[in-house]
Amino acid sequence: MIGSADEFVRLRTSDEPDEYRRAAMDEAPESVWLEVVQAYPEMRRWVAHNKTVPMSVLNLLAADQDEDVRIAVAQKGKLTADLFSQLSRDPSPTVRQRIASNAKTPTAVRERLASDADESVATEARTRLG
Repeated sequence: MIGSADEFVRLRTSDEPDEYRRAAMDEAPESVWLEVVQAYPEMRRWVAHNKTVPMSVLNLLAADQDEDVRIAVAQKGKLTADLFSQLSRDPSPTVRQRIASNAKTPTAVRERLASDADESVATEARTRLG
């Protein structure tokens, strides 16, 4: 278990594959994730990449100003229907494209994205719809 924001940063920036992997796979208390988000803004997308990060933190990150953070959230399979819907309306075409390509995206969201103003988003959604 990751016990502090500093530990997460150390693991994430380590050259050791086992430590780097821990940053992506190990659990941490919600308070640690929130501390990372607050104290280390450059690590927010890596928080989103963690396999165990709680939905409360993903909800926060889904509204992040940094497009790369929202892209990382959009790639998660465990999103709620509300988050799929929210991110499918993101101003960034890249975020919407990641939602269109996410294997867990609800069909109704993908159907709406099939007529997205951005052709790459619409094409991805149509491709995934079959």
